[in-house]
Amino acid sequence: MFFLSITISYSVMGQKIEEKNLKGHIQILANDAMQGRQTGSEGERMALDYIKKQFTELNLSPKGEGNAFEQSFPFKGGMHGTGAEGTAHNVVAYIDNQASKTIIIGAHFDHLGLGENGSSLDANPQGKIHNGADDNASGVAGVIELARYFSKNKIKENNNFLFICFSGEELGLFGSKYFTEHPTLDLNQVNYMINMDMIGRLNPTTKSVSVSGTGTSAVWEPALKSLSGTKLSIKTDSAGIGPSDHTSFYLKDIPVLHFFTGSHSDYHKPSDDWDKINYAGEKEVLELIVTLIEKLDKEPKLEFLATKNKSMSSARSFKVTLGVMPSYTSDASGLLVDGVTEGRPAQKAGIETGDIIIQIGEYPIQDIQNYMDALGKFEKGQTVPVKVKRKSEVLTLDVTF
Repeated sequence: MFFLSITISYSVMGQKIEEKNLKGHIQILANDAMQGRQTGSEGERMALDYIKKQFTELNLSPKGEGNAFEQSFPFKGGMHGTGAEGTAHNVVAYIDNQASKTIIIGAHFDHLGLGENGSSLDANPQGKIHNGADDNASGVAGVIELARYFSKNKIKENNNFLFICFSGEELGLFGSKYFTEHPTLDLNQVNYMINMDMIGRLNPTTKSVSVSGTGTSAVWEPALKSLSGTKLSIKTDSAGIGPSDHTSFYLKDIPVLHFFTGSHSDYHKPSDDWDKINYAGEKEVLELIVTLIEKLDKEPKLEFLATKNKSMSSARSFKVTLGVMPSYTSDASGLLVDGVTEGRPAQKAGIETGDIIIQIGEYPIQDIQNYMDALGKFEKGQTVPVKVKRKSEVLTLDVTF
């Protein structure tokens, strides 16, 4: 981890990121009226119409199908695309600065609807509205606010901007995959892609933000490290593949970054509501993104680098789950538990939010990779001892998968 300090000169930039705008967008997108914005639903359509309205008021150019902001795509609902067929939509807008290269800024706007697709972590999710304020109304608000910033900025950047709000992410990156297979601009002109997924819960104490994809271009790490004067603590991950929409662009050999302020106990639950968002923290994250974009603006087009993507290597094999939400921004040795799902093995065994898992069975746990590797060793029905550090005490709890 390294610490950045950013001093932004608003007189030079000509614009400010406005906290009140972020709050207004998230309150609307995460309102019960949108019924959880499930892919292909009426709630998704309501969210789409709201995003289109914002892009229209900013005088952005439509860059979807034809002369529209929308790009429709087919999908199958349910877990892993096993359900009914339907149609969903991306929302795409453009700022043409007459430049030779384009920056893509994106976030997904779909969520879990009424908790019926199997992804909710609530004990009894069916029929409950999952508003997804952090996941991912926060990212969509970031796209809209950055679109406002760059459309109103007095400085004309040396990049064009493509702003995309994707649907179908929760079902398997459907919208971003469709866009990269059916792009509405030449992908060879894309400089890089910035993805924002869950940027609304910056911890006010640690101020830790995770930035992944830093290995996809040689520019990223030195560019971030060279920024000085900020209070944000940044944890980087080189992998270009991860569980969000930047993956679709990485697979097309485009440099990517994914910004994420960490998991929490409300993740994929009905309790992920607008009043729990750290709006001042999200503003700081967006200011970091603006500063990074401005810093690289006069640089040549970024060269793509493939990464080892170790962070996904073990997702293939494990047959069991503890039912915990890992922290992706912790520097603690072990796996810091950010949330525990009711009725799952961890909760039944007595594991609590804030515990640090340091051993599962005979396997020591130093990080999330060790944790995923260990899960692949067990079968449903097995009971194994799990060691957790709780404050200064080490406890051994029996977990039945």
